[in-house]
Amino acid sequence: MSQLDYPFHFDSRGRTAECGDDAHIRDLIEQVLFTAPGERVNRPSFGSGLMQLVFAPNSDTLAATTQFLVQGALQQWLGDLIVVESVQVEADDGTLRVAIQYLTRRTQSRQTAQFSRAGSGL
Repeated sequence: MSQLDYPFHFDSRGRTAECGDDAHIRDLIEQVLFTAPGERVNRPSFGSGLMQLVFAPNSDTLAATTQFLVQGALQQWLGDLIVVESVQVEADDGTLRVAIQYLTRRTQSRQTAQFSRAGSGL
């Protein structure tokens, strides 16, 4: 089954770009991670607030808190699609790196998704 690709764009044929199920789930994870709570009008609690932590001082406590925050947001919003197995978050020089290992419920396939965002320009 094809889903709309994220971010929205057109393919080489001039049609709305589509992607497969695995890529769609990765896109959904990215949306949860990098959407700030309050950013969506009809879903004010959607998101993880992760981008607020890009410039926070690094510490073991902050890393553990961030991992807990991300895992909770993914379970809340995508718990019917995936089982989150591990979350690793690193903030280094204004760049945020997140690695998530998860199990897709429908296919029982294990996936790893990695994301990186720079703090400037966001």
